[in-house]
Amino acid sequence: MSTSPQTRTIGVGLISVGWMGRLHSRAYAALPLIYPELGLKPRLVQAADTAQAGRDYAENVLGYETTTTDYRDVLANPEVDVVSICAPNFLHAEVSIAAAKAGKPFWVEKPVGRGGKETAAVEAAADAAGVVTCIGFNYRHVPAVELAKKLIAEGQLGRVTNVRGRFFGGFSSNPEDPLAWRFVRSMSGSGVLGDLMGHLVDLMHHVLGPISAVTAATGTYIAERPALPGSTATGLLPVENEDFASMLIRFHDSAVAAGALGSLEASRIAVGSSSDYGFEINGTEGSVRWNFARMNELDVALTRTGPFIGFTTVLANSSFPEFERFQPSSGTGMGYDDLKTIEAKKFLLAVTGGSAESSNIHDAVASARVLDAAEESAASGLWVSLPIIAGSTAAFAQ
Repeated sequence: MSTSPQTRTIGVGLISVGWMGRLHSRAYAALPLIYPELGLKPRLVQAADTAQAGRDYAENVLGYETTTTDYRDVLANPEVDVVSICAPNFLHAEVSIAAAKAGKPFWVEKPVGRGGKETAAVEAAADAAGVVTCIGFNYRHVPAVELAKKLIAEGQLGRVTNVRGRFFGGFSSNPEDPLAWRFVRSMSGSGVLGDLMGHLVDLMHHVLGPISAVTAATGTYIAERPALPGSTATGLLPVENEDFASMLIRFHDSAVAAGALGSLEASRIAVGSSSDYGFEINGTEGSVRWNFARMNELDVALTRTGPFIGFTTVLANSSFPEFERFQPSSGTGMGYDDLKTIEAKKFLLAVTGGSAESSNIHDAVASARVLDAAEESAASGLWVSLPIIAGSTAAFAQ
């Protein structure tokens, strides 16, 4: 890393130039504009992608200095200080472990591994190397979510009694869509559990604290899909993981929600849903609720008496964490890309010795363990207990 009195340049390597890789790159580019006081200047050094189109985009549009077909070249490049890992899910663990062994701090999308065992292997490699890690749990960074967390931590909801969360998408609702890698267990691990429920579990950990036990049920309702065009297979092939998952949860005594119960649901086949993602948290003195479709709003209820009983919708404004960095006032909303800029800031701040505000590999393990427990419970019908994962940033877990 090169330094000057004004700025600190950080060499960035990118692995896979798909939608998420492009988003990471835009987040790095935006960081010095949104957070100039940090004095951090990401330098887009090298991108890896097996497709020529991806490499061309990285160099000609995103501005990477060089490209390669082999991600190992990125990890071996002495000019690369940090790595963004945006490859398909089944490569996350392999590339993350290699990044750790190369001594490169890494920002990796979720799920980090195809289940808890693979995620724990990444954790072991990162711990052994002592590298900073960041996980793409985007929704932690929504200002309305952060404000909800603050209200709960301050006790304004009283004792938290229960929570409801859901993440419904219809992106796999067409049975004519071919059998892509997301439906094959060897490539994706679980289905909607790892894909959508993992975000929801992490959000519960972030806002309320570690989950102590789960009981779950899952279902696969589109059991067969056509073979991918151009593949050697033909006809209908079996879907190997779940379309829908539902679970009841309890929280550890160390959580702000100690003693609370909750229900979480996730679906990838909900017709009509694009990204129906949100939660409602109820306490003895108040409630909050939030939905990603209205990302810049938080519904708050802090009274049981008087003429104005009920939820009040509060538009995000300068009192919401991070919001004024992006917009001057309420009514002008932030977007999804902005969440990644916040995530990039937290990652590079930790890399350069600042406060460790981002999610980390221990948070990924904590989420993966809950998802493993959900699969175990769905098979047995029993409650499955969970430990607190050391080093995670779950609220009040420390």
